Amino acid sequence: MPPCHRGPPEPILGGVLVNVRFHATLRQAVGGRHVEVEWSDGLTVWGFVTQMVERYPSLGRQLLDTEGKLARHVHVMVNGRDAPYLEQGMETALSASDAIDVFPPVGGG
Repeated sequence: MPPCHRGPPEPILGGVLVNVRFHATLRQAVGGRHVEVEWSDGLTVWGFVTQMVERYPSLGRQLLDTEGKLARHVHVMVNGRDAPYLEQGMETALSASDAIDVFPPVGGG
């Protein structure tokens, strides 16, 4: 497994690499706990989700419902807050300094 990116994001062509954490069963789909995502001006939470599904097609069935929207029990957290509950919801613009975590549905009791 490649080493985890630590420290400030590194500049790249047109943007910055942002470290995103995937949890539980999603790690298999993306190949580890951390994924570096190219962030650029105007990237929204929904744009991030779309970018991840395009990059890792198996995430589509895990993150999206039958209508192509974020599945109800999936949590995309931005700075510790569940994205659908942010002021602009999934259309919230992301910042290169945002901490992003993605959690699959979990069950148990």
